[in-house]
Amino acid sequence: MAKHQFQTEVGQLLHLMTHSLYSNKEIFIRELVSNASDAIDKLNYLKLTDENIKAALPEDWSGAVSISFDEEDKSLTIVDNGIGMNEEDLIASIGTIAKSGTKSFVEAMTGDAKKDSNLIGQFGVGFYSVFMVASHVDVISRKAGEETAYKWSSDGSGEFDLSSCTKESSGTVIYIKLKDEEAQEFATKERIKNIVGKYSNHIAYPIYLRYKEEVSEELSEEDEKAGKEAKKTIEDRNEKINEATALWTQPKAKLKDEDYSDFYKSISHDSTDPMLTIHTKAEGVNEYTTLFYIPSIAPMDMYRADYQPGVKLYVKRVFITDSEKELLPTYLRFVRGIIDSEDLPLNVSREILQENRVMANIKQGSVKKILNEIKKLSKDEEKYAEFVAQYNRPLKEGAYQDFTNKEALLELIRFKSSKTEASKMTSLAAYKDSADSEQKAIYYIVGENENVLRNSPLLEAYKKNDIEVLILDDKEIDEIITPMYGAYKEWEFKDITSCDAPKVEQSEEEKKEVEEKFEDITKKIKDILGESVSAVRVTNRLSESPSCVVKDAGDAQMQQMAQMMRSMGQEMPATAPILEINPDHEIVTKLNGLGNDNLVDDVSWVLLDQAKLSEGMDITDAVAFAQRLNRITAKAL
Repeated sequence: MAKHQFQTEVGQLLHLMTHSLYSNKEIFIRELVSNASDAIDKLNYLKLTDENIKAALPEDWSGAVSISFDEEDKSLTIVDNGIGMNEEDLIASIGTIAKSGTKSFVEAMTGDAKKDSNLIGQFGVGFYSVFMVASHVDVISRKAGEETAYKWSSDGSGEFDLSSCTKESSGTVIYIKLKDEEAQEFATKERIKNIVGKYSNHIAYPIYLRYKEEVSEELSEEDEKAGKEAKKTIEDRNEKINEATALWTQPKAKLKDEDYSDFYKSISHDSTDPMLTIHTKAEGVNEYTTLFYIPSIAPMDMYRADYQPGVKLYVKRVFITDSEKELLPTYLRFVRGIIDSEDLPLNVSREILQENRVMANIKQGSVKKILNEIKKLSKDEEKYAEFVAQYNRPLKEGAYQDFTNKEALLELIRFKSSKTEASKMTSLAAYKDSADSEQKAIYYIVGENENVLRNSPLLEAYKKNDIEVLILDDKEIDEIITPMYGAYKEWEFKDITSCDAPKVEQSEEEKKEVEEKFEDITKKIKDILGESVSAVRVTNRLSESPSCVVKDAGDAQMQQMAQMMRSMGQEMPATAPILEINPDHEIVTKLNGLGNDNLVDDVSWVLLDQAKLSEGMDITDAVAFAQRLNRITAKAL
């Protein structure tokens, strides 16, 4: 027998579990039964596709789960005849949380039982929930196709024992020694039946409750009259306690919201109800059934490259895979559920999945159905605000990735706007409807801070002309993706930092006159600032501010490339901005006639640095900026 230490995060998690962060401890049975069902799914598939596994199994093999309890021993035992685990599997599956984001998940724990319960459910810790009720757990498992079985044992305090043992057939036995205070609640027939009926009724395999029951021999009337007493004996009972029919195969009219919700929780390990349920049966060229869910809270690993896909593929009710990321587009990676095809081959491989026309049709139909249901949800403003808070960003990715459904996705995305409160968002359709008939573009500004963007000098001309500007404060994605949208219903997206201000009434003659009037000072400022700016020019986009910085429209692609390279960890020098000065502002008019070179130097740098600060950009030298302000202030006093 060898002792092993739990992974650090597992130890922390088990500590939280033993302090009962789940508000309903009963879900440990749901979690273990769900794991058992997954194990049977995997063996069922191998039985059909692997001749060696098929030969090793009895001809009459069929998947089943059994639960037994012992009131005297204060224990529960859950058994499945699924694929089983070997030594390596046990260490990887139970000694470690093999899931992305583990450390950040544990760090997110607050000590608030209700909040942490939701986090644990969202993370899907499955097996570990058993330690809410267990003082000790033994797991005995034998992997299909192997001869040696292994026993894993732990009290959840920080380490576990692992040793080889014997077991007649493949599958897993989980022995749970209940804590004294939990034994009376969970080691009873009615309680177990109630929990399985509540959470696991639609597990596709039969769940049997095994127990011993005292029975009395029935006496005839003559025996009773003769004063004979009935003999009492103990009999073994084996009672099927679930419906054992794949829920998605049932008619929708027969199913209740609770049925859908309970099935969702069993496949997702989530403790909250789903935000949206989408059940579809397609007939025609391809026959398939889908049951999709959108979680109320976005999966914690949604923005990680190693995210876990949430959709399982079945063929004629036979489980095929739960690790294929190509079943839905990556921007719908938050969707949970199943796809069950009648037309795919049972031995379908990953390569076949990617190239198979049937799968392509299922994927295309599934995407359209999901987006249509999200569109229906958008009619309810309050509920849709909850959806947007969780999933607006992946929809933005979709509008960039999925050309076929781009228009539908752009309809669903919501944006902050210069004409809405900070807590409200607008759609592109609403933006377009509220614009006047002369406007033919969708204007936006990108940055990292919403408040900075709302107060940007670049908005002055747009506010003055009553033109709405979208406030995009998720710079990491908005700066790359938004220019790629191209247009929405023939209205081009325009970044206000790299395009001319709209509706400025100024003739070419007037423009030329202003440029000539300020030609010397713009040249002088450029000489002073050197390579810190790519150009200095007068602008008519400002009404209150003395200066602003903008991007050269021709540098837009370079800016996007630089941003993409930085997101991949590669440093690229930022492109120098253009400094625009307001010829109507007092500072600029006075600077134009100033002969003091030192003061011109200071003011030139301050015009650049304050313009950068107004856009949320870093300035090169904060100390020098403060010194220049001090010198200018001293002269003004």
